[in-house]
Amino acid sequence: MSKKKDHPETPTIENRKARFNYQITEELEVGIMLAGSEVKSVREGKVSLGEGYVAADGPESPRGAALFLHGVNIGHYGPAAHNAPPEVRTRKLLAHKKEIARLARATMVKGVTLVPLKLYFRNGYAKLLIGLGTGRKSHDKRDAIKTREMRREVDRAMGKRDR
Repeated sequence: MSKKKDHPETPTIENRKARFNYQITEELEVGIMLAGSEVKSVREGKVSLGEGYVAADGPESPRGAALFLHGVNIGHYGPAAHNAPPEVRTRKLLAHKKEIARLARATMVKGVTLVPLKLYFRNGYAKLLIGLGTGRKSHDKRDAIKTREMRREVDRAMGKRDR
């Protein structure tokens, strides 16, 4: 029996500003707990990751070691809107206890945060790519823009040369 493949039209929702605003040092793929109608909304692409962030509770917290996604807007699925959960709510993320404890220790350092980078489906399960990052200053952002523009110009020049 073959494995079920994801639909080719299943979207990948990216937080494009995250890599610009943060210096991402490490990435981790985690599962996300969604309600049934939220899964349908994600498949339709009704998600905004831009204002979201991830909070890590260490093993010493009353709730135990856990990751929570805050501030992400998942729109209502039309046919199920009458009993849908709120669009913006806290959602639990699924990862191993050791990984959660390591991320909780890492975020205790000032300026280090966990940001959602990408939401997608793998083997029918919703997955979230989170990144451990430090905020960039405005001069770092200008440097990133400058290097990106220089890379584009080099690519354009190489493209004209090949014609």
